[in-house]
Amino acid sequence: MLVCHCNLITAKEIEETIISLLDEDPWQLIVPAKVYHRLKQRGRCCGCFPNVVETIIRVTEDYHLRNGAGETEIVPFLDRVRGLRGQFGSMSHEGRKSDHRAA
Repeated sequence: MLVCHCNLITAKEIEETIISLLDEDPWQLIVPAKVYHRLKQRGRCCGCFPNVVETIIRVTEDYHLRNGAGETEIVPFLDRVRGLRGQFGSMSHEGRKSDHRAA
């Protein structure tokens, strides 16, 4: 599935990049800019960033569950990430309406 139409980046490419970042440091904070930098791309319209954040959360959670981390470690970490997303602007998507999201 195509996630970023501006750069033609697929969901699989994003997921593979997230996993490679997690292999380097499993507890690092991964943000869309870090994923795009690794892919040698940059956010243009940034309309895909909310979907990339959701992918980061899902892949990170799956990664830690697969590698035997207990839920006592995973849940507080991801809740903090979700809280930051809500605190720092998940309400306004670059001036787009809430029904603009592709996925």
